[in-house]
Amino acid sequence: MERLIETKIKTRKDEILKLLIVSAGIFLIFSSFISGCSPKDNNERLISYFEEIKIATKKNASLWDKNLYAPVLLVNPNTKEIFANEPDNEGILKKKNNIYAGRLPADLGIGNTAVYWNGKHWAMILLPLPENKQERISLMAHELFHVAQPEIGFKMNDPVNNHLDQKEGRIYLRAELEALKAALLSSTKQEEKQHLTNAFIFRTYRNLLYEGSDTLENLLELKEGLAEYTGFIHADYTDSQAETHFINSMNSFLHNPTFIRSFAYQTTPVYGYLLQKNQKNWNKDILPTTDLAAYFMNAFEIILPEDIQNAAEHNVENYNGRSIIEEETLREEENKRLIAEYKATLIENPHLEIHFEQMQISFDPRNIVSIEDKGTIYPNVKIIDRWGTLTVENGGALITPSWNKVSVSAPVRIEENTITGDGWTLELTKNHSLIKEEETGNYTLLKNK
Repeated sequence: MERLIETKIKTRKDEILKLLIVSAGIFLIFSSFISGCSPKDNNERLISYFEEIKIATKKNASLWDKNLYAPVLLVNPNTKEIFANEPDNEGILKKKNNIYAGRLPADLGIGNTAVYWNGKHWAMILLPLPENKQERISLMAHELFHVAQPEIGFKMNDPVNNHLDQKEGRIYLRAELEALKAALLSSTKQEEKQHLTNAFIFRTYRNLLYEGSDTLENLLELKEGLAEYTGFIHADYTDSQAETHFINSMNSFLHNPTFIRSFAYQTTPVYGYLLQKNQKNWNKDILPTTDLAAYFMNAFEIILPEDIQNAAEHNVENYNGRSIIEEETLREEENKRLIAEYKATLIENPHLEIHFEQMQISFDPRNIVSIEDKGTIYPNVKIIDRWGTLTVENGGALITPSWNKVSVSAPVRIEENTITGDGWTLELTKNHSLIKEEETGNYTLLKNK
């Protein structure tokens, strides 16, 4: 098999910087989208987006026995301008040229997500949308699935699969994806089944290595995997297009700094696509309690060998294993160094700790870092709470496993209600102030009376 990653793994900080540059590029593209077209052209393009997804959801209503079309917010991430397919319940959105427009309040986080706002449950999607129509429809349908998710019966679980930031976890996830690529490209059903068997061998061995990881993976696949499969079906790919789409997606995924919150976008849709060729409505069998891996293995009639460890370690060589192991060994060494830096800055040395009260958060799921039992690092994140707004652009924020507080490095400048540190800014509301604990040197927030 061809080598998927041609260069050695770069440092984590370089990867994070690359993601920030990509994000900046997206914003520039959006500015070009606005300035390069007349208001009339922009309006017509936005109308066409809503019409595309309306047609796609109606056509695919049988997928979940429900038309997923629902309120949609298209958001300019620079200005928080919003364009919607229907009005809100508070009158913020005004109708103009067959769409509704307005501006989101400063205290509402943004991202590709489902959000309750002004009396309605919306699919929020950041502009610019993909130029490719199928990718555009897939993205919108994915988020519309999340809007419908409670009604369909699936809980909004959001587990962090920290084991996929560990060397062995990453090796056997990558091996599983390589086997899925081979299954997609198989010329016979027998060949496809062999690659699928190996994919489940790698997955089963990975789950044996990390106790409880099968449950965590399943929860994320029920949430994001089913949503991504829903988007894929709505996009109406041909078989040839589907194979290209999935392989390109998996190759791109491998460049993510971490896999812990994004792997499900790659696994469930491929298993689902291969299964729907013979079992079109398989998704209707799925319940919130379904073990998806067990379901797929049963559906594909997969029989695993008794010695899973031997089978996994032997077969990995056939799926680019030597290169994967070499790359992940280098990454682990760099990861240990980076984690030591984070622990020193955010745990051992004086730092700022902020407890959540009524938190909203937006972040990039591709670059987060787990730190043992201490929590998860979010290199770039925005948190809005009653105490104000914390914006971290680089340097990292540590959120505890219980999601009750966030830590950033010690402040370097305090100016009235604006506090800044290395890579972060905190805008405080008037009813909170910053205090320093003399004993530890740590900073916390105090609610003013």
